[in-house]
Amino acid sequence: MRAVFYNKYGSVDVLQYGELPKPVLKHDQVLVRVHAASVNPVDWKAREGKMMPVTGLTFPRIPGVDIAGVVAEIGRDVESFLPGDRVFGMISDTVGGAYAEYAAISEKVTVPIPDNLTYKQAAAVPLTALTALQALRDKGELKAGEKVLINGASSGVGIFAIQIAKVLGAAEITGVCSTDHVQLVKSLGADNVIDYTEEDFMQHKQKYDLIFDAVAKTTYLDSKDCLKHHGRYVTTVPDPKDIALGFMLSVFSDKKLKTIITKDRGEDLKLIKHWIEAEQVKPVIDKIFPLKKAAEAQKYSEAGHAAGKIILMIDGE
Repeated sequence: MRAVFYNKYGSVDVLQYGELPKPVLKHDQVLVRVHAASVNPVDWKAREGKMMPVTGLTFPRIPGVDIAGVVAEIGRDVESFLPGDRVFGMISDTVGGAYAEYAAISEKVTVPIPDNLTYKQAAAVPLTALTALQALRDKGELKAGEKVLINGASSGVGIFAIQIAKVLGAAEITGVCSTDHVQLVKSLGADNVIDYTEEDFMQHKQKYDLIFDAVAKTTYLDSKDCLKHHGRYVTTVPDPKDIALGFMLSVFSDKKLKTIITKDRGEDLKLIKHWIEAEQVKPVIDKIFPLKKAAEAQKYSEAGHAAGKIILMIDGE
């Protein structure tokens, strides 16, 4: 099968495009003929070796966790799907395998693609939408009627966080983004938008029940004065310097620091699918690359200026 892979950790230059064997299917997995995948920061952070304690030293490695495509084969214990079904899902971070013509994924985290999504739109959903949902609902304990601020509101995670916060009943949603993305963030449902190139939300007098930093650009220590009593600060990848002191201070404060590690929960993705079908939530695509240009796509992701998701098209290159 065609695939993008690497045989050692390093810069984007270690990525290769070529032929690899199809994945060996386990009893509880489905083999998906991948039509589209997405590029996430975790892909290039893993490639750089920053997740080596988790990813190990087994090569070759195929990047990517988000897939959308058609079921090609099913394991003997699979009961929910048949060959030909349109599906999407998030492969475990420690496994990867999305940048390829075929990918194996557990049945329990595989979900039918909503009828109102194309393959490229479906590939834009799993990791970032699951991160936003679990950050707001589980870690942030967002309640109806609360005020929430989302930093990095035009990022892959931020775009879903704006929409999911609204579905969960937030009374007021403030998004933080650059000038170029203000209108996009407003169109997704943000009540207020702060352009970080012109003002710093941490200098505002506004206070929030929940601050979610979708791009890990702030710290609990810097943001806690913007939280109301019993407020929560949630971040995706906390600053190491912030972790120890921040957690220690939050233990003795009613303002809590939480971190999010996304879980590949099938039930959560089914809930997101329901919201998409009801047109309450939608993916936003920034740019599309063919599979063979995955290195270029990762460079674009690393630059940090995408508004929405970066997609790799495997079929129809």
